[in-house]
Amino acid sequence: MRIQNPLRLLTPALTAFMAGMVLANIAGAMNQSLLPLYVQSLGADARQIGLFFSLGAVAPLAFQILGGYVSDSIGRLRAVAIGSVAGCMGYAVYLLAPSWGWLMVGHMVGSLSVCFVAPSFDAFIAEQSTENTRARVFAMAESIYAVVGIVGPPIGGFFVQRYGFRAMIAVAVALYLLATALRINMAARVREDASRPRFGLGGVKLSGLRRNLGTIASMLLAGGVMTWLFLSDCASDIAFTVTSRFEPIYEADVIGLRPLQITWVISSFSVVRMLVLPLGGAFADRLGERAGLCLGHLLCGIGAVLFLLGAEFADFVAVSALYGTGSALFSPAYQSLVSKEVPAKVRGTAYGLISTSLGIASLPAPYVGGLMWERFGPRAPFFLPLVTSFAMAALLWFKLPARGGAGPGRTAGASSSDTDLHRLR
Repeated sequence: MRIQNPLRLLTPALTAFMAGMVLANIAGAMNQSLLPLYVQSLGADARQIGLFFSLGAVAPLAFQILGGYVSDSIGRLRAVAIGSVAGCMGYAVYLLAPSWGWLMVGHMVGSLSVCFVAPSFDAFIAEQSTENTRARVFAMAESIYAVVGIVGPPIGGFFVQRYGFRAMIAVAVALYLLATALRINMAARVREDASRPRFGLGGVKLSGLRRNLGTIASMLLAGGVMTWLFLSDCASDIAFTVTSRFEPIYEADVIGLRPLQITWVISSFSVVRMLVLPLGGAFADRLGERAGLCLGHLLCGIGAVLFLLGAEFADFVAVSALYGTGSALFSPAYQSLVSKEVPAKVRGTAYGLISTSLGIASLPAPYVGGLMWERFGPRAPFFLPLVTSFAMAALLWFKLPARGGAGPGRTAGASSSDTDLHRLR
């Protein structure tokens, strides 16, 4: 299986776009990787940590659909610039927060950046590719983005272990401010579409939003490819959201890993993912999206088994490697299939609606994880990803067509016979 030269897959516009994304999200990865431990250090117990992340997910739910529609209306780069301003405000509160309650306020404000950036990310990549190279372009973009997870957590872990949490956040703030300046400059210089206003919300109309939502909702409810992709993604998102915020605490309190070791475990996920993503994109383009989705979920299930059996640093590095390989296989397959099913003019709204729906479904998940931890023991929450991953691999194999989907010009429900949307900042 020959992988195309990445220089031919990435357009100049996409290359510049990815440079800004990497810089901004290195700042995010620095603090997000150890954020549960920071919340704990400010006096929160397991149940309060779960509550912190459940409530912190509320704010994006109210604006994610709007963020996607803004992206469709005024342009991807301009929507990203708007989101970056919200991210700066959140970081300011992070830096000054005297308690975990105030930290939650900063978390909620900063998370608004995701509402504008995440839908624009996938939509912009889709627009910079052809249908025949879609999965490979998504894979290459994600492979570049994986640098964030490789360098961000260890840098954050170093500053936390050497200088403390606030020093780490101060460095993250500086990086994010630089990224915001670059994004605003890109939005001002790049002309995406002459029919869109240069800045402001003049192209955003309520009637257009209702029309876009109606189109997407009919696809999700039609019982075809989009329906099964959404349901499988919802189940997986809930299961992994229950556990993801407790993994650093489990590794620190139960296994005894140090902060720097924990961040290297997190980083190993991104190292493996970056290396495997080009293969994952080529795999989906050549053998079909269904194969990539099912094999990816299967590997994540094996990783969940090893997590429960792990007792040393090396075990959890191996878990991250399996998760990274699984994600590298199913992520480009999922993104490619969704972009083929959804008409180009509503892609931003579609990604926003899907993310909002997933967010609503998984909203109580961190709090549920905290309850399971306290009532049944630290290992209890981690059984959910195991069961869900194996179940979704089997379900998607029987429900999705072997290759491709209905296509953007047809009805998704007409088919006889799937996904950590990035928390992008």
